[in-house]
Amino acid sequence: MSRHDQDNGGLSSAAARRLEYAIIGLGVAALMLIFQPLDIALFTAGGVIVVVAALANNLLPLARPGVPKRSVVKAAMIVAMIFCLVLLVSILAAYLYGVFFLKPPDPSTVAGRAQLSAEPWYMHGFTWVVAIIAGVLAGALVLQRRRRTGTREESGEHHRSTSIGSET
Repeated sequence: MSRHDQDNGGLSSAAARRLEYAIIGLGVAALMLIFQPLDIALFTAGGVIVVVAALANNLLPLARPGVPKRSVVKAAMIVAMIFCLVLLVSILAAYLYGVFFLKPPDPSTVAGRAQLSAEPWYMHGFTWVVAIIAGVLAGALVLQRRRRTGTREESGEHHRSTSIGSET
């Protein structure tokens, strides 16, 4: 890797190694927390960290010297956005499962009255926070792409398409 790659935002070999070790270390730490016998709160934290580590594993192919930092950040944003969207779809699927396959609550019982007075799933703060995060990430990715293509157009830089069937 040349010094020019590092000056243009490419990962140095030390930074790539640190990124790789951090991602792998996150998974190891999560497993240690899950299999420790001392505290249920540590187990819960380990379960959350396992999900984060699994998502971070998508960045391992980018932990190479010379890969632009912008590419690593963009990939992390895409992974986080997809996770948020999948989380929203799973919340909706759980709700629809309850609507179509479960018996409605009985209002004559205490539990039934509590269930009927509960806040709907679409009014929970968590659902809205996840939706907002997904929207912000999608917007940031669109803006990043527009800014990048706008810079190329202004500079007169054009790249020939390499796709099959493109004109030469």
